[in-house]
Amino acid sequence: MRIRAGTARELDRLQEIERAAGRWFRDLGMDEIADDEPPSLEILREFADTGGLWVAAVEDGPPAAYALAEPVDGCLHVEQVSVHPDRARRGIGRALLDHLASRAAADRMPALTLTTFAEVPWNAPYYARLGFRTLAEHELTPGLREIRAKESRAGLDRWPRVCMRRETGRRPSQGPRPASPGLLPAE
Repeated sequence: MRIRAGTARELDRLQEIERAAGRWFRDLGMDEIADDEPPSLEILREFADTGGLWVAAVEDGPPAAYALAEPVDGCLHVEQVSVHPDRARRGIGRALLDHLASRAAADRMPALTLTTFAEVPWNAPYYARLGFRTLAEHELTPGLREIRAKESRAGLDRWPRVCMRRETGRRPSQGPRPASPGLLPAE
């Protein structure tokens, strides 16, 4: 696996990955999440155009996973990480997050942030194992509060959600280091 910037020609594939990854939520009775439409091609294109779309792919093959990230309140906010179920549990998500942390550190951003489901095993518990910590309400920045408000309006608060933060100065996994700028072999 190699991590690289995503391209406009891959956007349809990213939607396929999102739809496939959503099926895991059905096993938890979260059918609305499983059936939720992936980000639109327009949104994905915006992330690609602003440098916030990263994909993990086997050499020159199609992406097996992707991440969306953008600056929020001086940190790099991880909007989405999705791994195709056929490639799950191989360290690809971790490698994407490590890559984002390295990019954030290079840009002098102190941390990665994200919002996620508190009780879904591959969400908050997984992120905690990767060095993220749950933020208390008083620690939320204005941008994170705005993101949470949008999620609440979208009905995501039907299930407990949290904001999490991972400092960029530490590297919890001992995964591979970047082979060259912008590329990281995944586990």
